[in-house]
Amino acid sequence: MRLAGKKVLITGGSRGIGKCMIAELIQHGVKHFGVIARDKSNLKELRTTFEGVEFVLVRGDVADINVLREAASKVEDKWGSLDILINNAGIVSAGAIEDTSDEEIYDQVAVNLTAVLFLTKYCLPLLKASEEAYILNVSSGLGLIGMPFYAVYASTKAGIRQFSDSLRRELEPFPISVTCVYPTATDTDMMKTSTAQNMDSPEYVAERSIQGMIDKELHVIFGGEERLEDNVLNFESPEEFDKKIAGNYEAWKEATQNHKAL
Repeated sequence: MRLAGKKVLITGGSRGIGKCMIAELIQHGVKHFGVIARDKSNLKELRTTFEGVEFVLVRGDVADINVLREAASKVEDKWGSLDILINNAGIVSAGAIEDTSDEEIYDQVAVNLTAVLFLTKYCLPLLKASEEAYILNVSSGLGLIGMPFYAVYASTKAGIRQFSDSLRRELEPFPISVTCVYPTATDTDMMKTSTAQNMDSPEYVAERSIQGMIDKELHVIFGGEERLEDNVLNFESPEEFDKKIAGNYEAWKEATQNHKAL
């Protein structure tokens, strides 16, 4: 697979993992990007940060269906087709679910899950017009293993896993591959209010995710051997994993009290 000449649409591409993914793709020869993000100044900064690259910029919240329609329409008008769709945007509000506001529950579902479904739907005709297309969905380690005080966030990210599997099987007749990635704690703005330690760098997550997409890996799981072992334990013996987490219950409760990135 050669990425040079590919046309990419990415959500949440103006900072964090998304911006690092743009930098990584540029290293592979990509020069055409559509980017959806909320912050106007961060969007504009992309053009000065990455000179010689063509950007189709869409300012707005991916929770707004009209923003998603606008992005797909702009890509169609500009390029007529799309080669790579990266569903990266995400928000989080941790804490006990009864203490989570209705708005924070609704927004997490809208941004982390619903927006992915709609944008993918709108972009599929453009992806089908490509000779070789790719969908890269960013889930989370919490989408594999639900942890206390992340019930809403983990649910949305688990939905991304199931969506990726279902979509991949649905698109079997077409030259479109689907890769889902599961980052652990990553040193981005989303984690500024978290007490997590030993976080991955966004550059590493971007590099490994893009390579997984290139290699057409179905799932890219971060967190090393310990995370893989936890996944097996959680699947084969969830009661035993419950006991493991219960031993650190108060630590989880304290660590998640102020973790919000909305």
